[in-house]
Amino acid sequence: MEGLPVGLALALAMAMAMASFLLMEVSGENSPVGQFSGRHYGHQMRKMQAMKASLLRRDLVSLPPSSAAAPSPAIISSPVGSAPRVYLATSYGADPKGEADSTDSLLRALSDAFKGPSDGILMEGIANLGGARIDLEGGSYLISRPLKFPAVGAGNIKIHGGTLKASDNFPADGFLIDLSSSSSNQQNKNNQTAIDDQLISSSSYNYEFVTLRDLLLDSNYRGGGIAVINSLRTTIDNCYIAHFNTTGILIRGGHETLVQSSFLGQHITAGADHGERSFSGTAINIVSNDNAITDVVIFSAAVGIMVSGQANTLSGVHCYNKATGFGGTGIYLKLPGLTQTRIVNSYLDYTGIVAEDPVQLHISGSFFLGDAYIVFKSINGVARGVTVAGNMFSGSGKGVEIVQLDQSNGPFKVIDQVLVDGNNVNGMKMRSTVGRESTQGNGTSWSVDFNPILLFPNLIRHVQYSLQTAGGTFPVHALRNVTGNRVVIESNVAVPASVFVTVDQ
Repeated sequence: MEGLPVGLALALAMAMAMASFLLMEVSGENSPVGQFSGRHYGHQMRKMQAMKASLLRRDLVSLPPSSAAAPSPAIISSPVGSAPRVYLATSYGADPKGEADSTDSLLRALSDAFKGPSDGILMEGIANLGGARIDLEGGSYLISRPLKFPAVGAGNIKIHGGTLKASDNFPADGFLIDLSSSSSNQQNKNNQTAIDDQLISSSSYNYEFVTLRDLLLDSNYRGGGIAVINSLRTTIDNCYIAHFNTTGILIRGGHETLVQSSFLGQHITAGADHGERSFSGTAINIVSNDNAITDVVIFSAAVGIMVSGQANTLSGVHCYNKATGFGGTGIYLKLPGLTQTRIVNSYLDYTGIVAEDPVQLHISGSFFLGDAYIVFKSINGVARGVTVAGNMFSGSGKGVEIVQLDQSNGPFKVIDQVLVDGNNVNGMKMRSTVGRESTQGNGTSWSVDFNPILLFPNLIRHVQYSLQTAGGTFPVHALRNVTGNRVVIESNVAVPASVFVTVDQ
Protein backbone atom coordinates (compact mmCIF):
# COMPACT_ATOMS: atom_id res chain seq x y z
CA MET A 1 0.00 0.00 0.00
CA GLU A 2 2.98 2.26 -0.47
CA GLY A 3 2.21 5.46 -2.30
CA LEU A 4 -1.41 5.57 -1.09
CA PRO A 5 -2.64 8.31 1.23
CA VAL A 6 -2.57 7.26 4.87
CA GLY A 7 -6.36 7.50 5.23
CA LEU A 8 -7.01 5.30 2.13
CA ALA A 9 -4.38 2.77 3.25
CA LEU A 10 -6.12 2.55 6.61
CA ALA A 11 -9.49 1.90 4.99
CA LEU A 12 -8.10 -0.83 2.70
CA ALA A 13 -6.31 -2.54 5.58
CA MET A 14 -9.46 -2.59 7.67
CA ALA A 15 -11.45 -4.00 4.74
CA MET A 16 -8.91 -6.77 4.15
CA ALA A 17 -8.92 -7.66 7.83
CA MET A 18 -12.72 -7.89 7.84
CA ALA A 19 -12.67 -10.13 4.77
CA SER A 20 -10.23 -12.47 6.49
CA PHE A 21 -12.50 -12.58 9.50
CA LEU A 22 -15.56 -13.48 7.38
CA LEU A 23 -13.60 -16.17 5.53
CA MET A 24 -12.65 -17.81 8.81
CA GLU A 25 -16.27 -17.61 10.00
CA VAL A 26 -17.75 -19.55 7.00
CA SER A 27 -15.05 -22.20 6.54
CA GLY A 28 -17.11 -24.86 8.36
CA GLU A 29 -16.82 -26.91 11.46
CA ASN A 30 -14.15 -29.24 10.11
CA SER A 31 -11.77 -26.52 9.07
CA PRO A 32 -9.12 -25.81 11.65
CA VAL A 33 -9.28 -22.14 10.71
CA GLY A 34 -13.00 -22.04 11.35
CA GLN A 35 -12.83 -23.50 14.84
CA PHE A 36 -13.28 -20.29 16.86
CA SER A 37 -12.82 -21.19 20.48
CA GLY A 38 -12.95 -18.27 22.93
CA ARG A 39 -9.13 -18.26 23.10
CA HIS A 40 -8.56 -18.14 19.32
CA TYR A 41 -11.30 -15.54 18.82
CA GLY A 42 -9.80 -13.21 21.41
CA HIS A 43 -6.31 -13.69 19.93
CA GLN A 44 -7.46 -12.72 16.45
CA MET A 45 -9.38 -9.68 17.70
CA ARG A 46 -6.33 -8.43 19.62
CA LYS A 47 -4.20 -8.71 16.47
CA MET A 48 -6.74 -6.66 14.49
CA GLN A 49 -6.89 -3.98 17.23
CA ALA A 50 -3.09 -3.75 17.38
CA MET A 51 -2.87 -3.29 13.59
CA LYS A 52 -5.56 -0.58 13.71
CA ALA A 53 -3.79 1.25 16.53
CA SER A 54 -0.45 1.21 14.71
CA LEU A 55 -2.03 2.74 11.63
CA LEU A 56 -3.76 5.38 13.70
CA ARG A 57 -0.45 6.27 15.33
CA ARG A 58 1.15 6.65 11.91
CA ASP A 59 -1.67 8.97 10.94
CA LEU A 60 -1.00 11.16 14.00
CA VAL A 61 2.77 11.56 13.48
CA SER A 62 3.66 15.22 12.93
CA LEU A 63 5.44 16.21 9.76
CA PRO A 64 9.10 17.11 10.30
CA PRO A 65 9.66 20.81 11.00
CA SER A 66 10.36 23.06 8.08
CA SER A 67 13.76 24.62 7.54
CA ALA A 68 12.41 28.06 8.44
CA ALA A 69 14.36 30.04 11.06
CA ALA A 70 11.52 29.94 13.62
CA PRO A 71 10.31 26.34 14.02
CA SER A 72 6.66 25.67 14.71
CA PRO A 73 6.07 24.82 18.39
CA ALA A 74 6.02 21.11 19.16
CA ILE A 75 3.50 20.10 21.78
CA ILE A 76 3.63 16.52 23.00
CA SER A 77 -0.03 16.00 23.69
CA SER A 78 -2.62 13.37 24.46
CA PRO A 79 -6.39 13.53 24.86
CA VAL A 80 -7.47 15.77 27.72
CA GLY A 81 -7.10 13.97 31.03
CA SER A 82 -4.91 11.12 29.71
CA ALA A 83 -1.43 12.68 30.11
CA PRO A 84 0.23 16.06 30.75
CA ARG A 85 0.95 18.38 27.85
CA VAL A 86 4.63 19.15 27.24
CA TYR A 87 5.87 22.37 25.63
CA LEU A 88 9.45 22.11 24.39
CA ALA A 89 11.48 25.30 24.76
CA THR A 90 13.52 24.80 21.60
CA SER A 91 10.36 24.34 19.52
CA TYR A 92 9.52 27.95 20.25
CA GLY A 93 12.89 29.15 19.00
CA ALA A 94 14.65 29.31 22.38
CA ASP A 95 18.44 29.02 22.08
CA PRO A 96 19.66 26.17 24.33
CA LYS A 97 23.26 27.37 24.01
CA GLY A 98 22.48 30.65 25.80
CA GLU A 99 23.87 32.87 23.07
CA ALA A 100 20.65 34.51 21.83
CA ASP A 101 17.93 36.08 23.98
CA SER A 102 15.26 33.42 24.59
CA THR A 103 12.85 35.54 26.63
CA ASP A 104 10.13 35.90 23.97
CA SER A 105 10.35 32.24 23.00
CA LEU A 106 9.88 31.03 26.56
CA LEU A 107 7.04 33.47 27.15
CA ARG A 108 5.30 32.10 24.05
CA ALA A 109 5.60 28.59 25.46
CA LEU A 110 4.06 29.79 28.73
CA SER A 111 1.28 31.53 26.82
CA ASP A 112 0.43 28.36 24.87
CA ALA A 113 0.40 26.32 28.07
CA PHE A 114 -2.19 28.71 29.50
CA LYS A 115 -4.31 28.44 26.34
CA GLY A 116 -4.55 24.67 26.65
CA PRO A 117 -7.69 22.86 27.82
CA SER A 118 -8.68 23.20 31.44
CA ASP A 119 -9.88 20.20 33.39
CA GLY A 120 -12.08 21.68 36.10
CA ILE A 121 -10.79 23.98 38.83
CA LEU A 122 -8.52 23.81 41.84
CA MET A 123 -9.32 26.58 44.31
CA GLU A 124 -12.25 28.72 43.28
CA GLY A 125 -11.14 30.81 40.31
CA ILE A 126 -8.01 28.72 39.62
CA ALA A 127 -8.16 26.79 36.31
CA ASN A 128 -6.54 23.35 36.29
CA LEU A 129 -4.10 23.20 33.35
CA GLY A 130 -3.91 19.43 33.67
CA GLY A 131 -0.22 19.11 34.48
CA ALA A 132 1.15 21.11 31.54
CA ARG A 133 4.96 21.12 31.45
CA ILE A 134 7.43 23.64 30.11
CA ASP A 135 10.43 21.47 29.29
CA LEU A 136 13.75 23.31 29.04
CA GLU A 137 15.31 20.14 27.59
CA GLY A 138 18.57 20.49 29.50
CA GLY A 139 19.42 23.74 27.72
CA SER A 140 20.87 26.99 29.01
CA TYR A 141 18.77 30.03 28.10
CA LEU A 142 19.62 33.72 28.27
CA ILE A 143 16.73 35.96 29.30
CA SER A 144 16.49 39.74 29.50
CA ARG A 145 13.14 40.03 31.30
CA PRO A 146 11.42 38.08 34.08
CA LEU A 147 9.45 35.03 33.01
CA LYS A 148 5.91 35.82 34.12
CA PHE A 149 2.79 33.80 33.51
CA PRO A 150 0.47 35.49 31.00
CA ALA A 151 -2.50 35.62 33.37
CA VAL A 152 -3.53 34.80 36.91
CA GLY A 153 -6.03 32.19 37.96
CA ALA A 154 -4.36 28.97 36.79
CA GLY A 155 -2.47 26.04 38.27
CA ASN A 156 -1.13 22.52 37.89
CA ILE A 157 1.83 23.48 35.70
CA LYS A 158 5.55 22.72 35.86
CA ILE A 159 8.72 24.40 34.57
CA HIS A 160 11.70 22.06 34.70
CA GLY A 161 14.93 20.69 33.37
CA GLY A 162 17.34 23.45 32.40
CA THR A 163 19.25 26.65 33.14
CA LEU A 164 18.09 30.27 33.04
CA LYS A 165 20.64 33.09 33.07
CA ALA A 166 19.96 36.82 33.37
CA SER A 167 21.43 38.97 30.63
CA ASP A 168 23.54 42.03 31.36
CA ASN A 169 20.49 44.27 30.86
CA PHE A 170 18.14 42.23 33.04
CA PRO A 171 16.15 44.50 35.44
CA ALA A 172 18.11 44.94 38.65
CA ASP A 173 14.95 44.52 40.74
CA GLY A 174 13.49 41.63 38.74
CA PHE A 175 13.31 37.87 39.30
CA LEU A 176 14.16 35.26 36.69
CA ILE A 177 10.87 33.47 37.38
CA ASP A 178 8.16 35.76 38.71
CA LEU A 179 4.91 34.19 39.92
CA SER A 180 3.07 37.44 40.34
CA SER A 181 0.22 38.91 38.37
CA SER A 182 1.35 41.07 35.50
CA SER A 183 -0.68 43.94 36.94
CA SER A 184 0.56 43.60 40.51
CA ASN A 185 2.62 46.36 42.03
CA GLN A 186 5.90 44.48 41.96
CA GLN A 187 7.96 47.60 41.49
CA ASN A 188 7.26 48.69 45.04
CA LYS A 189 8.59 45.62 46.85
CA ASN A 190 9.31 47.59 50.00
CA ASN A 191 5.72 48.74 50.41
CA GLN A 192 4.92 47.21 53.79
CA THR A 193 1.22 48.05 53.52
CA ALA A 194 0.90 45.95 50.38
CA ILE A 195 2.72 43.10 52.11
CA ASP A 196 0.38 43.25 55.10
CA ASP A 197 -2.67 43.29 52.83
CA GLN A 198 -1.51 40.13 51.08
CA LEU A 199 -0.73 38.40 54.35
CA ILE A 200 -4.29 38.82 55.65
CA SER A 201 -5.99 38.06 52.35
CA SER A 202 -7.31 34.52 51.91
CA SER A 203 -10.05 35.10 49.34
CA SER A 204 -7.99 34.83 46.16
CA TYR A 205 -4.61 33.65 44.91
CA ASN A 206 -2.63 34.27 41.78
CA TYR A 207 -1.70 30.62 41.16
CA GLU A 208 -2.00 27.18 42.70
CA PHE A 209 0.10 24.01 42.43
CA VAL A 210 2.98 25.42 40.39
CA THR A 211 6.13 23.27 40.36
CA LEU A 212 9.64 24.56 39.61
CA ARG A 213 12.02 21.62 39.50
CA ASP A 214 15.52 20.69 38.35
CA LEU A 215 16.51 24.25 37.50
CA LEU A 216 19.76 26.21 37.70
CA LEU A 217 19.06 29.94 37.95
CA ASP A 218 21.93 32.37 37.43
CA SER A 219 20.84 35.90 38.29
CA ASN A 220 24.14 37.34 37.01
CA TYR A 221 24.16 39.75 39.98
CA ARG A 222 21.04 41.33 38.47
CA GLY A 223 18.06 40.97 40.79
CA GLY A 224 16.78 37.71 42.23
CA GLY A 225 15.94 34.14 41.36
CA ILE A 226 12.29 33.23 42.05
CA ALA A 227 9.37 35.32 43.33
CA VAL A 228 6.28 33.49 44.57
CA ILE A 229 3.59 36.11 45.16
CA ASN A 230 0.19 35.38 46.68
CA SER A 231 0.23 31.81 45.42
CA LEU A 232 -0.93 28.54 46.91
CA ARG A 233 0.85 25.19 47.16
CA THR A 234 3.95 26.05 45.14
CA THR A 235 6.90 23.64 45.05
CA ILE A 236 10.53 24.62 44.42
CA ASP A 237 12.50 21.39 44.24
CA ASN A 238 16.10 20.52 43.34
CA CYS A 239 17.02 24.03 42.26
CA TYR A 240 20.40 25.79 42.32
CA ILE A 241 20.07 29.57 42.59
CA ALA A 242 23.20 31.70 42.36
CA HIS A 243 24.55 35.20 41.72
CA PHE A 244 21.51 37.07 43.10
CA ASN A 245 22.14 40.53 44.50
CA THR A 246 18.73 40.97 46.12
CA THR A 247 16.90 37.75 47.04
CA GLY A 248 17.31 34.19 45.88
CA ILE A 249 13.71 33.17 46.63
CA LEU A 250 11.00 35.61 47.70
CA ILE A 251 7.76 34.19 49.11
CA ARG A 252 5.23 36.95 49.70
CA GLY A 253 1.60 36.35 50.61
CA GLY A 254 -0.20 33.11 49.83
CA HIS A 255 0.30 29.84 51.67
CA GLU A 256 2.10 26.51 51.63
CA THR A 257 5.14 27.05 49.47
CA LEU A 258 7.60 24.18 49.76
CA VAL A 259 11.29 24.80 49.10
CA GLN A 260 13.22 21.54 49.24
CA SER A 261 16.45 19.85 48.23
CA SER A 262 17.90 23.09 46.85
CA PHE A 263 21.11 25.16 46.99
CA LEU A 264 21.39 28.94 47.17
CA GLY A 265 24.36 31.26 47.19
CA GLN A 266 25.25 34.71 45.96
CA HIS A 267 28.78 33.57 45.16
CA ILE A 268 29.88 30.09 44.19
CA THR A 269 31.95 28.88 47.13
CA ALA A 270 32.34 25.97 49.53
CA GLY A 271 33.40 28.04 52.54
CA ALA A 272 36.48 29.98 53.67
CA ASP A 273 35.91 32.45 50.85
CA HIS A 274 38.26 35.45 50.84
CA GLY A 275 35.36 37.71 49.85
CA GLU A 276 32.99 36.51 52.57
CA ARG A 277 32.92 39.88 54.32
CA SER A 278 31.33 41.44 51.23
CA PHE A 279 28.53 38.89 50.80
CA SER A 280 25.15 40.64 50.55
CA GLY A 281 21.55 39.84 49.75
CA THR A 282 19.13 37.33 51.28
CA ALA A 283 18.92 33.74 50.10
CA ILE A 284 15.26 33.11 51.11
CA ASN A 285 12.83 35.80 52.26
CA ILE A 286 9.50 34.54 53.63
CA VAL A 287 6.83 37.21 54.06
CA SER A 288 4.06 34.64 54.25
CA ASN A 289 2.42 32.02 56.46
CA ASP A 290 2.46 28.20 56.54
CA ASN A 291 5.52 27.47 54.41
CA ALA A 292 8.25 24.81 54.74
CA ILE A 293 11.96 25.00 53.93
CA THR A 294 13.42 21.49 53.95
CA ASP A 295 16.89 20.10 53.17
CA VAL A 296 18.26 23.36 51.80
CA VAL A 297 21.90 24.53 51.75
CA ILE A 298 22.70 28.25 51.78
CA PHE A 299 26.37 28.80 51.07
CA SER A 300 26.69 32.56 50.59
CA ALA A 301 24.52 35.59 51.41
CA ALA A 302 24.41 38.21 54.13
CA VAL A 303 21.22 36.60 55.50
CA GLY A 304 20.43 32.95 54.93
CA ILE A 305 16.69 32.93 55.65
CA MET A 306 14.58 35.94 56.65
CA VAL A 307 11.18 35.05 58.11
CA SER A 308 8.46 37.67 58.54
CA GLY A 309 5.41 35.39 58.54
CA GLN A 310 3.86 32.97 61.00
CA ALA A 311 3.65 29.18 61.23
CA ASN A 312 6.69 28.42 59.07
CA THR A 313 8.90 25.37 59.44
CA LEU A 314 12.64 25.17 58.73
CA SER A 315 14.04 21.64 58.74
CA GLY A 316 17.36 20.22 57.62
CA VAL A 317 18.70 23.65 56.69
CA HIS A 318 22.49 24.14 56.47
CA CYS A 319 23.51 27.79 56.65
CA TYR A 320 27.13 28.81 56.16
CA ASN A 321 26.20 31.92 54.21
CA LYS A 322 28.25 34.52 56.12
CA ALA A 323 29.91 34.18 59.49
CA THR A 324 28.41 36.04 62.43
CA GLY A 325 31.85 37.53 63.03
CA PHE A 326 31.63 39.15 59.59
CA GLY A 327 28.13 40.52 60.21
CA GLY A 328 26.12 37.68 58.74
CA THR A 329 23.01 35.94 60.06
CA GLY A 330 21.94 32.40 59.28
CA ILE A 331 18.24 32.72 60.16
CA TYR A 332 16.57 36.01 61.08
CA LEU A 333 13.06 35.86 62.56
CA LYS A 334 11.62 39.32 62.05
CA LEU A 335 8.09 39.13 63.34
CA PRO A 336 8.22 40.44 66.91
CA GLY A 337 5.49 39.13 69.16
CA LEU A 338 4.13 36.52 66.72
CA THR A 339 7.01 34.28 65.69
CA GLN A 340 5.32 30.85 65.51
CA THR A 341 8.34 29.27 63.86
CA ARG A 342 9.89 25.81 64.20
CA ILE A 343 13.58 25.26 63.44
CA VAL A 344 14.56 21.61 63.71
CA ASN A 345 17.41 19.32 62.66
CA SER A 346 19.36 22.18 61.11
CA TYR A 347 23.04 23.13 60.92
CA LEU A 348 24.14 26.67 61.73
CA ASP A 349 27.74 26.77 60.55
CA TYR A 350 29.62 29.81 61.94
CA THR A 351 26.38 31.81 61.62
CA GLY A 352 23.50 31.99 64.07
CA ILE A 353 19.83 32.74 64.69
CA VAL A 354 18.27 36.08 65.65
CA ALA A 355 14.68 36.23 66.90
CA GLU A 356 12.93 39.55 67.59
CA ASP A 357 10.58 39.36 70.59
CA PRO A 358 10.22 35.58 70.20
CA VAL A 359 6.73 34.24 70.83
CA GLN A 360 6.07 30.55 70.18
CA LEU A 361 9.49 29.66 68.84
CA HIS A 362 10.86 26.12 68.85
CA ILE A 363 14.52 25.30 68.15
CA SER A 364 15.65 21.71 68.65
CA GLY A 365 17.85 18.96 67.29
CA SER A 366 20.19 21.44 65.62
CA PHE A 367 23.98 21.83 65.49
CA PHE A 368 25.71 25.18 66.04
CA LEU A 369 29.36 25.14 64.94
CA GLY A 370 32.13 27.72 65.19
CA ASP A 371 30.75 29.81 68.09
CA ALA A 372 27.38 30.13 66.33
CA TYR A 373 24.71 31.17 68.81
CA ILE A 374 21.08 32.28 69.27
CA VAL A 375 20.06 35.88 70.00
CA PHE A 376 16.76 36.98 71.52
CA LYS A 377 16.39 40.61 70.45
CA SER A 378 14.07 42.83 72.48
CA ILE A 379 11.78 45.09 70.46
CA ASN A 380 8.86 45.47 72.88
CA GLY A 381 10.43 43.36 75.61
CA VAL A 382 8.39 40.16 75.10
CA ALA A 383 9.57 36.54 75.19
CA ARG A 384 6.85 33.93 75.52
CA GLY A 385 6.43 30.27 74.65
CA VAL A 386 10.05 29.65 73.58
CA THR A 387 11.84 26.30 73.59
CA VAL A 388 15.54 25.87 72.87
CA ALA A 389 16.35 22.28 73.77
CA GLY A 390 18.27 19.26 72.58
CA ASN A 391 20.81 21.18 70.48
CA MET A 392 24.59 20.86 70.17
CA PHE A 393 26.92 23.85 70.42
CA SER A 394 30.61 23.70 69.54
CA GLY A 395 33.00 26.63 69.81
CA SER A 396 36.56 27.82 70.08
CA GLY A 397 36.82 28.04 73.85
CA LYS A 398 36.56 31.84 73.91
CA GLY A 399 33.57 31.88 76.26
CA VAL A 400 30.88 32.76 73.70
CA GLU A 401 27.43 32.23 75.22
CA ILE A 402 25.12 29.81 73.39
CA VAL A 403 22.04 32.03 73.88
CA GLN A 404 22.34 35.80 74.23
CA LEU A 405 20.04 38.74 74.89
CA ASP A 406 20.06 41.90 72.79
CA GLN A 407 18.37 44.48 75.02
CA SER A 408 19.67 47.57 73.26
CA ASN A 409 16.06 48.66 72.63
CA GLY A 410 15.04 48.00 76.22
CA PRO A 411 14.93 45.03 78.61
CA PHE A 412 12.69 42.01 78.34
CA LYS A 413 9.73 42.74 80.61
CA VAL A 414 7.26 39.97 79.72
CA ILE A 415 8.92 36.56 80.10
CA ASP A 416 6.71 33.49 80.20
CA GLN A 417 7.11 29.80 79.34
CA VAL A 418 10.67 30.19 78.12
CA LEU A 419 12.72 27.00 78.31
CA VAL A 420 16.41 26.88 77.42
CA ASP A 421 17.68 23.56 78.71
CA GLY A 422 19.00 20.15 77.75
CA ASN A 423 21.59 21.45 75.28
CA ASN A 424 25.10 20.02 75.16
CA VAL A 425 27.99 22.46 74.91
CA ASN A 426 31.66 22.15 74.00
CA GLY A 427 33.96 25.17 73.90
CA MET A 428 31.17 27.69 74.57
CA LYS A 429 29.47 29.09 77.66
CA MET A 430 26.23 27.45 78.77
CA ARG A 431 23.16 29.59 79.22
CA SER A 432 19.87 28.19 80.48
CA THR A 433 16.59 29.07 82.12
CA VAL A 434 17.10 26.16 84.52
CA GLY A 435 19.94 26.00 87.03
CA ARG A 436 21.19 23.27 89.35
CA GLU A 437 23.94 24.00 91.87
CA SER A 438 25.14 22.93 95.29
CA THR A 439 27.23 24.34 98.11
CA GLN A 440 28.65 23.22 101.43
CA GLY A 441 29.50 25.00 104.66
CA ASN A 442 29.35 25.14 108.43
CA GLY A 443 27.12 27.95 109.58
CA THR A 444 23.64 29.41 109.39
CA SER A 445 23.62 30.75 105.80
CA TRP A 446 24.31 29.25 102.39
CA SER A 447 24.36 31.27 99.17
CA VAL A 448 24.30 29.96 95.57
CA ASP A 449 24.97 32.33 92.67
CA PHE A 450 23.12 31.37 89.44
CA ASN A 451 24.24 34.36 87.37
CA PRO A 452 26.85 32.35 85.44
CA ILE A 453 24.16 29.99 84.12
CA LEU A 454 20.77 31.75 84.03
CA LEU A 455 19.78 33.54 80.81
CA PHE A 456 17.64 36.39 82.13
CA PRO A 457 19.03 38.74 84.78
CA ASN A 458 17.41 39.01 88.19
CA LEU A 459 14.69 36.46 87.48
CA ILE A 460 14.04 33.33 89.52
CA ARG A 461 10.47 32.10 89.63
CA HIS A 462 10.78 28.72 91.29
CA VAL A 463 13.24 27.26 93.77
CA GLN A 464 13.61 23.75 95.09
CA TYR A 465 16.30 22.95 97.64
CA SER A 466 17.36 20.29 100.08
CA LEU A 467 19.59 20.72 103.12
CA GLN A 468 21.59 17.73 104.33
CA THR A 469 23.28 17.90 107.73
CA ALA A 470 25.86 15.72 109.41
CA GLY A 471 25.20 14.33 112.84
CA GLY A 472 21.92 14.31 114.70
CA THR A 473 21.03 18.01 114.48
CA PHE A 474 17.65 18.97 112.95
CA PRO A 475 17.79 22.73 112.28
CA VAL A 476 14.92 24.92 111.15
CA HIS A 477 15.80 26.32 107.70
CA ALA A 478 14.15 28.39 104.99
CA LEU A 479 14.64 30.13 101.64
CA ARG A 480 15.43 33.75 102.48
CA ASN A 481 16.28 35.55 99.21
CA VAL A 482 16.48 35.17 95.39
CA THR A 483 17.48 38.73 94.49
CA GLY A 484 19.95 39.17 91.67
CA ASN A 485 19.73 35.46 90.74
CA ARG A 486 21.34 34.54 94.10
CA VAL A 487 19.60 32.01 96.30
CA VAL A 488 20.10 32.35 100.04
CA ILE A 489 19.15 29.57 102.49
CA GLU A 490 19.34 30.21 106.28
CA SER A 491 18.99 28.05 109.39
CA ASN A 492 18.23 28.88 113.01
CA VAL A 493 21.40 27.22 114.31
CA ALA A 494 24.89 26.74 112.92
CA VAL A 495 25.34 23.30 111.38
CA PRO A 496 27.69 21.67 108.85
CA ALA A 497 25.49 21.08 105.81
CA SER A 498 25.33 20.50 102.08
CA VAL A 499 22.66 22.45 100.18
CA PHE A 500 21.34 21.38 96.76
CA VAL A 501 19.34 23.97 94.81
CA THR A 502 17.34 23.87 91.54
CA VAL A 503 15.84 27.03 90.07
CA ASP A 504 14.02 28.01 86.91
CA GLN A 505 12.97 31.22 85.24
